[in-house]
Amino acid sequence: MVAAMVTAGLWAQEKKVQDPARSKELNTEADGELLREDVQAKRQEVIKKGMQLDEKRAASFWPVSEKYAGEPKQLGDQKLAIIQDYAKNFMTMDDAKADELAQRVMALDEQRTALRKKYYQAMKKVLPTVLVLRFFRLENQVQMLIDDLQIASDLSIMEEAPALKVNDARLRELQGVQEGIDG
Repeated sequence: MVAAMVTAGLWAQEKKVQDPARSKELNTEADGELLREDVQAKRQEVIKKGMQLDEKRAASFWPVSEKYAGEPKQLGDQKLAIIQDYAKNFMTMDDAKADELAQRVMALDEQRTALRKKYYQAMKKVLPTVLVLRFFRLENQVQMLIDDLQIASDLSIMEEAPALKVNDARLRELQGVQEGIDG
C-alpha cells in the first residue's frame, strides 16, 4: 500500500516536470529566488560601502537595516505578481483590468512609502538624519535595479505575445495609444 502511494507520488512529480509550462514556471521561480538571494547580498555590500559607518554607528545601524530589509519581501512578491499579471494580460487587456492593475500598483506604492516612513523614524534614533537620508538614497538605487530585473525577467512573456492572436480592433487601439504617446 505504502509502495503504491510512493509510486503514485513519484509519477505525479514526474508528470509535473514533464509539463513544459509548469517546468518553465518552476525554473522562473527558482531563478527568482536565486536572484533575490544574490541581490540581498549585493544590497548589503552597496549599503556598507555607501554608508561608511564607524564601528559604533554600524553596531546600532545594521540591526535596524536588516529588519528593514526583511520587510519589503512581501512587497516585492506583490510587485512581481502585478508584473506577471500585466504580462499575462497585456495583449488582451481591457480598461477594467488596466484599472485593477493601476489600483494595485498605487496601493503597493502606499505600502512601500509607509514602510519607509516607519524605518526613517527608527533609523533617526540611531543615526544622524544626514546618514539616514544617505541610506534611503542607496536603498532606492538598489530597489530600482531590483524592479528593472523583475520587469526584464517577465519581458520574455511579452516577447512571446506577437504569436498570440489579437483581434484587429484591439491592435489598432494599442497602436493608437502608442502614437498618442509618441506624437
